[in-house]
Amino acid sequence: MIRKPFFNQPRQPQTRINNFIRASEVRVVDERGAQLGVMPIAQALDLAREKGLDLVEVTDKAIPPVCKIIDFGKFQYQKEKKAKEITKTHKVEVKNIRLKFNIAKHDLEMKAAQAQKFLTKGDRARIEIVLRGREKAFANLAKEKLEEFKSYLTIPIIIDHPITKDMRGFYILISKGK
Repeated sequence: MIRKPFFNQPRQPQTRINNFIRASEVRVVDERGAQLGVMPIAQALDLAREKGLDLVEVTDKAIPPVCKIIDFGKFQYQKEKKAKEITKTHKVEVKNIRLKFNIAKHDLEMKAAQAQKFLTKGDRARIEIVLRGREKAFANLAKEKLEEFKSYLTIPIIIDHPITKDMRGFYILISKGK
């Protein structure tokens, strides 16, 4: 087992707090969000200690760096909470639903229910009707099938891409309306 050398491990937290702040002057914001102005680091640390809180460097990109007087544990908790919220957000996918030219009415209703389920989850749906052989001669009937499919959807929809000819047939791209 190979161990990492001790000196390569970080010695300070990623977010600088209290004595780990390197700047000589900082812009201070109190726990309520009120600007206290630019002051020397020693004065800012004394102010934080008086209130029984920590001086946390919010951003080091600004000149002078912005520091906030808050409880560091609470600050870390809210930071983790924001990170979890970002990972929770649903990524929109395009779900494919393939129809045949001679699909029965009940099957069309079932496919519409499936599309509706995708749309309510926040995904987009690409409804495709496949034409094979002699079916390609009846393009107008294929378009009517797609229009009939739209009529089976009970939720409001937005047509992102109208009925378009594809290599194998026609397709339409829809998403949930408001």
